[in-house]
Amino acid sequence: MDVTIKKLNLARQETFLYTGRLLAQQADRVVLEAEFNRDDLPINEIILRRGDRFVETYFTDRWYNVFAIYDRDENRLKAWYCNIGHPAEIRAGEVSYIDLALDLLVYPDGRQVVLDEDEFAALALPAEEALQARRALQELQALFTARFAARRGTAADSDFEW
Repeated sequence: MDVTIKKLNLARQETFLYTGRLLAQQADRVVLEAEFNRDDLPINEIILRRGDRFVETYFTDRWYNVFAIYDRDENRLKAWYCNIGHPAEIRAGEVSYIDLALDLLVYPDGRQVVLDEDEFAALALPAEEALQARRALQELQALFTARFAARRGTAADSDFEW
């Protein structure tokens, strides 16, 4: 089943729209598969390329979503890209979320890089909303750190049950 994914800004205006395919759904989450459909985009030590496969998990009760990114040619895991944002709204055929600019990039070897802190600060969020976002980032960092430690520094994407 095709699903439309909408990334929204704080004013709930659409900033990015694309289509994915439903892989799984539970009461509090949905897992979708989508292809990167933009020109090549360098992010830290990786390059997102047109046709890279994304397995995206959106939650209705967490202030983040998680994308496992696979190389289009080798189907190897490049990284996890985690967006900090409001919990997702999931409807029939549609997923939307409000992006709060703050991101976490996690490499297959466990290294973590926080991205776009300047953009997050520029949002000038109310204190409680900013605190929720920071807590979400800390939760993700702790989750990845614990899972990599349990696997002695390596983790296959299939090992991650959200």
